[in-house]
Amino acid sequence: MKNSKFEELKKVLSVENDLSLPMGEIIEQLKIFEKGIPPLKLLRPCTIGDGIKLIPEIEMDNYINIFAKAVNEGKVLKFVPASGAATRMFKKLLSIQTRFEKVNFEKIVELSSKGDEDGKASMEFFNKINHFAFYDELKNVAVRNGKILDDIITNKNISELINLVIDETGLNYVNLPKGCIPFHAYPDAARTAFEEHLIESMHYVTGKDKIVKIHFTISMEHEDEVKSLFETILNKYRDNGWKFNVSFSFQNPSTDTISVTMDNKPLRDENGKIVFRPGGHGALLTNLNELKADIIFIKNIDNIVPDHLKDETYKYKKILGGYLSNLQQKVFGFIRKLDMGDIHENIVAETLTFIKNEFDIDLKDKLTGKEVKLKSDYLLDFLNRPIRVCGMVKREDHPGGSPFWVINRQGEITKQIVETNQVDMSDPDQHEIFNSGTHFNPVDLACGIKDYKGNYFNLEKFSNPETGLISKKSKDGVELKALELPGLWNGGMYYWLTVFVEVPKITFNPVKEVNDLLKPEHQPLG
Repeated sequence: MKNSKFEELKKVLSVENDLSLPMGEIIEQLKIFEKGIPPLKLLRPCTIGDGIKLIPEIEMDNYINIFAKAVNEGKVLKFVPASGAATRMFKKLLSIQTRFEKVNFEKIVELSSKGDEDGKASMEFFNKINHFAFYDELKNVAVRNGKILDDIITNKNISELINLVIDETGLNYVNLPKGCIPFHAYPDAARTAFEEHLIESMHYVTGKDKIVKIHFTISMEHEDEVKSLFETILNKYRDNGWKFNVSFSFQNPSTDTISVTMDNKPLRDENGKIVFRPGGHGALLTNLNELKADIIFIKNIDNIVPDHLKDETYKYKKILGGYLSNLQQKVFGFIRKLDMGDIHENIVAETLTFIKNEFDIDLKDKLTGKEVKLKSDYLLDFLNRPIRVCGMVKREDHPGGSPFWVINRQGEITKQIVETNQVDMSDPDQHEIFNSGTHFNPVDLACGIKDYKGNYFNLEKFSNPETGLISKKSKDGVELKALELPGLWNGGMYYWLTVFVEVPKITFNPVKEVNDLLKPEHQPLG
């Protein structure tokens, strides 16, 4: 799309009064579609000793104690992206219902025996239905529908059972936020993912004042439902002296992106209106930017375990938080030295050694031959950034991001969390590097968002706009291209100071599909 076409398009758009974004942003996004987004260039995977730190057992208590001081001063908050609906959890069950108007048990057995993924998932779901935390709720909704759940199971009415879970006349789970789904069963009651995150926060982001600070991003359409659920949850714990600072935010419409046809023209719906879509989890950088805390933990809504497995999670969250707090003070100390004005080579040398030891980046050659003032200014700029300490688990065939050393077009080498679709997998070398990765990003971050003077950074300044994604989607049977903003913990934090730390696998137990709740990690003891 040449400049003349963009000028022509501006004229067309100027007469429309219902655009979701300013004209300039729309044009810039259309230019990205036209130009494309270059893939990241992987240099090598981050490994233990080369980009990933392994914290010695002997140092762990020290970091836990450092964190305890920060949390007792009320400096810690937990941030949980939770705006997604649970639809994907039930994708395979929905697929079965779509493929067959009323699938019977014999058909499920047949499909399962042939290795059909939808069939196997439906079979496991049916056979182990009483192992789900929402089983009692399912029995109650069956009664409200004039049915008896035991009869449905005995008669092997699998289609009816699935409908009771996903349909509006039943539990309606496909239309609820994932956080509203009961994940774990306890003797007294089942707990939703929202409640489990709240309890987790009570044990590591709360100090002596017993004030629980936690923020959830939710969708506007679910606001009333979520807040009503939380009022019920909070009432269970207020009697024990807990105080709750639970806040919510929505994905800002200003972070939506325009959809285009396969030839990069603005896509319009049946009413002729231009179609905009949410910009992906990178849009939540705006939400994160508005939070006020010294340390912010980020963890996904579906990564949560029952009480009997939480201790290890608490331990490593405290270690990550303490490591961040300790590192932050060291960084501030070097910045203050560099900001004094009268800089000597020994201060530059100390700073270079510190950066090499803490961030695994050697800047010595880059600064060789430069005047001391130029070196100082460069190092000051390098260190005066937000800091993130990211837990990494050993890779076990998880979909999603992994830690890599990346080299950009200017020759700068940085540590990044990289998704598969950010890499040119048709390039044999890049494909091999990606597959040789040893670790995986479970979205387990401790973030420091204040500078050395106590001011909050504008986090959007440290995002890399060239790391978004163009993906193919469909709407009402029409193929389209969508633009995703740089991911929150990918390109959204591209220019942050970054430390990767290995954490144990037990701290990562996501629920991507409903049957993940059948794994031992999500089941009661005994």
